[in-house]
Amino acid sequence: MAQLNITLNQDEILQLLSKDRDEFFRQLLTTCLNSVLAAESKEQLGADPYERTEERTDSRNGYRERSLNTRIGTITLRVPRHRNQPFQTMIFDNYSRSEAALITTMAEMVVCGVSTRKVAQVMETLCGTSYSKSAVSDVCKTLDKEVHEFRNRPLIDNYPFVIVDATYFKVRENNRIISKAFMIAEGTNEHGYREIIGFNTYPKESSENWTDFIKSLKDRGLKGVLIIVSDAHEGIIHAVSKELPEVPWQRCQFHFSRNVCDKAQKKYQAGLRAELQEMFNAKTMEEARAKRDAIINDYSSDAEAAMKCLDEGFESCMVARELPDLLYKKFRTSNAIERINRELKRRSNVIGVFPNEASIIRLMGSVLIDVNERIQDARKAFGKDTYKNVMSPKSRASLQRLAQEQRQLLAA
Repeated sequence: MAQLNITLNQDEILQLLSKDRDEFFRQLLTTCLNSVLAAESKEQLGADPYERTEERTDSRNGYRERSLNTRIGTITLRVPRHRNQPFQTMIFDNYSRSEAALITTMAEMVVCGVSTRKVAQVMETLCGTSYSKSAVSDVCKTLDKEVHEFRNRPLIDNYPFVIVDATYFKVRENNRIISKAFMIAEGTNEHGYREIIGFNTYPKESSENWTDFIKSLKDRGLKGVLIIVSDAHEGIIHAVSKELPEVPWQRCQFHFSRNVCDKAQKKYQAGLRAELQEMFNAKTMEEARAKRDAIINDYSSDAEAAMKCLDEGFESCMVARELPDLLYKKFRTSNAIERINRELKRRSNVIGVFPNEASIIRLMGSVLIDVNERIQDARKAFGKDTYKNVMSPKSRASLQRLAQEQRQLLAA
């Protein structure tokens, strides 16, 4: 890794800060990035300018100017040129694809004539320049290709644990603003690493659309699923029963607790929530059932609807209790995908209304590519021995029995 030494003139800094702070930060960023480019060039050549060393691999051949759009405006960088071997830099490659997607989506809104003056001002602030129709089209094509390849890649590994959820985005369609469901699936593969394994937009969260979404995962190679986790949306439950009949459904305990507490009076909710947490933390199913019965006995006269919800949903929210403690704690809720949804919402709030459905896939897909890279660098959820134990015939038979019971209950 090359070492950087950046020299800044204090008088010039103070003078620029007193006049134009934006210009100061543009010059500061330009200086820093040009220093990075020079350091990369030195590292690749193995020598400073005019230095003769045995390690030198090539010689310099001047510079070329290249523009880079940033949040503080467009800056011009001096990119080194090498005589024989092409100069390589990570600066332009690492320019965030999700940031580019945000910019081009907003630019597309301006081009399509559906933006407001505020959106145009945000465009100018983010990009520091305007975009033509052809420029937007070219960039969008590049993003679309990458998102398409990521969204349709084959699923080669086994994915024993899958979490699915949906969030909604506003989109302009046929001169009306409507909401579209954006479905996401996150899988933890057999090596213990998390992945974004699928996403798509649908008009709503119907059983048919959830079935189509899960079927599309299977068509791409989804296999080896032990448990699928989600909230209690009926469309998901029916889709899992149809497309993954041997896979039990784990109801998210966080959503379940909220569902139960919402049916009780406010004065009981804090205490009920704490007791439900004790039930979830029980070491065995026998202890959990005993705690459930105690809760129902304590609250049945004061929160009848809540206790009915608890009794009916208990078994589905404790499916993951069949797993070892380590895996139970990780896959008893859909919190992991909820955090991803919050990240998507944070990006979409800048836009407000998407100009079309393709722009949802483009921006959210680009964000999910970045999210996927980040979560794959995180610590593994489990090791080989844990996976081997949970895939044992006894463990799988127990989970398949639960799946059969769920199908029978759904058919009743």
